[in-house]
Parts: sequence; structure tokens; C-alpha cells
Amino acid sequence: MENSWAFRIMYWRFMPHFLLIFVQSSFSLLYFVTEAAFKHGLNPHVYVTYRYVLGCLLVLPFACFLERKVRPKMTLLLFLEIFVLSLLGASLTLNMYFASLKYTNPTFVTSMTNAIPSMTFLFAVILRLEVINVRTPRGVAKIVGTLMSLAGALVLAFYKGPKMKSLQGAPIHIRSSHVQQNWMKGSFLLLASCITWSLWFILQVYTLRKYPAQLSLTAWINFLGGAQSAVFTLFIQHKPEAWAIKIDINFWCILYAGVVICAVTVFVQLWCTKQKGPVFVTMFSPLSTILVTILAYFLFGEELRTGSLVGGGIVIIGLYLLLLGKEGDQDRTKSNEQSFPIHDQEKDLKIQMETSAQREAAHQDPEK
Repeated sequence: MENSWAFRIMYWRFMPHFLLIFVQSSFSLLYFVTEAAFKHGLNPHVYVTYRYVLGCLLVLPFACFLERKVRPKMTLLLFLEIFVLSLLGASLTLNMYFASLKYTNPTFVTSMTNAIPSMTFLFAVILRLEVINVRTPRGVAKIVGTLMSLAGALVLAFYKGPKMKSLQGAPIHIRSSHVQQNWMKGSFLLLASCITWSLWFILQVYTLRKYPAQLSLTAWINFLGGAQSAVFTLFIQHKPEAWAIKIDINFWCILYAGVVICAVTVFVQLWCTKQKGPVFVTMFSPLSTILVTILAYFLFGEELRTGSLVGGGIVIIGLYLLLLGKEGDQDRTKSNEQSFPIHDQEKDLKIQMETSAQREAAHQDPEK
């Protein structure tokens, strides 16, 4: 019986870890599916629009049925806040992200997104959502881990190193395109998308406090993100045939992105943000680059470079240090929450004693 309870405690304690590993694994597979669809002629902006529309249609029935009693009343200010949240985390970010692929290369894009945890951590410190105590080992672990994650991302992006032969027994062999039309423009778009992505994680904390219905919020983000992306796409894409999707790799790419990425992972990230905070969620983003490297070599037979292995090792160490510092915050928060009821009971007992004394004095006064 004791072992069963211990297993349940450990299971729920590490549930956010397992879910976020699933999220990053889903993103890693999405990279290869999306790359194949783009080579097949899928427009990136049409792709972003369709995936969010599909995500909304999938989540909406569950949100309406399961959260009909707990969903807060929608106000104009709350709608505007969710509108901005959708802009930062859906339409604006992903349209810039996929547009940057045209001007740089996929390796640079997936590597640079590892700067998101560092940016989120910096914004969280500025907004006092994250506490740093440089005099404690956990505070030092946060700082060192953040810097190491950023350093690992830079190594992945800029240090290539000697080539490693591709795996001849890989089931699928692909040849990546390295056409660079405008490196400066692509880097600017990618940097802007990383900043808006980081702000999205921060804004989630404030929005979830006012609108704790996570399924409904996921539906709103998908709906508004799809609508915003559709308006943007109509301005820059004037060919009606770009919106036509056949049953091929483009269709399966949109289906996977809408169901798994826009519906499931958005809900999982919102849940994990509420449980552990925005910085903890973004800590797992470097895993996507590592998983992409592993899949590229063993599944798709792409050539690897030693720089990828060195940078991946640095990212893993930095991620471990960040998680170590955040686990200390979680333990301290739980201990504080457990101490609050004791203080509340003592306060209530004190009030009752004072009230009883006043009543007793009131009854004694007439006798005197």
C-alpha cells in the first residue's frame, strides 16, 4: 500500500516533465513533416491558418461540454487580452518563424529557438515572476543553466565542425536545402519570433489567473490565431489555388499539426504553465533540437557534424541545472502552502478567543 502511494506521488510530481518531453517529441517530428510538405508546395502561411482552424474545431466541443460550469464570463478586456495572447503565441510568431525558413536554413532555425528559455527567464525576472538568489546554490544553478543553454544554442548554430558520415542503413534518405536568400532578414524574423514566443509564455500566467478554463482558452487561442493568420495570408497570398489541399503530404501535415500541435500540445503547455510556471515549460525547448538531430541521423540519414554533438551536450547540462534550480522553487512553494493553513487556524483561534473575551466582559459589565 505504501509503495502504491509512493508511486502515485512520484507519478504526479513528474507528470509535467513527461508531458513536456512528449510536447518536444511532437515538435521534433513536426519539423520533418513540415519540411516535406513545404518542398511539396504547401504555402507556410496557409499552413499556419489551417492548422489553427483544425485545432479549434477539435478542442471546441470538449471545451463547451467539460467547462460549461467553470468557464468565466467573457468581458471585453479579457477578450482583448486573449486576442493579444493568440497574436503572440500563434499567428504572429509562427508566421515569422516559418517565413524565416525561406531566408536561412532549418538547422539555424531549430537551434536559435533554444534561446527562448533564456529570454523567458529574463522577462520573468523583470516582471518578478521568477526569483533569483545568487547566494544560494539553486539561484546559481538557474543563472549558470540559462547561460549554458544559450551557449549550447550558439554552438549548435555557428560551430559546424568535421562531418560525420550519414547512416547508410537509415530507412529514409533526404537531402536538405541550404538556399540562403537573405540571412540578415531571416535572422531578424527568427529573433522577433523568439521574443514574441517568450512573451507568450509570460502572458499565459496572467491570463490563466483570470480565465482558468484551459480547454476553453486553448479553443480561443486556436480560433483567434487562425482568424488572424487568415487575414494576414489574404493580404500577401492572392492565388486561390494555394488554399486547395489534396490528400497528400500537405493534408497529413496539416492534420498532424492541427490535432497534435495546436490542440493537444497547446493544452498541455497551458496546464504545465499553471502547474510549474512559464520558465519551467520553456526549459524543455532545447530537447527538440537534440531530438531533431537524432532523428535526422538514424531515421533520415542526414550528415551530422561534431558541433551538433558538442552543442547538444552543453544544452543538456544547462537544462539539468535549470531543472535543479526550479525543483528547489517547487519544494519551497509546497512547504509554504502547507504552512498557510496552520497560520490560518491560529489566526481564527485567536479571533475566537478575543471575541469570547469581549462577550464575557460585556456580560460582566452590567453586574458591576
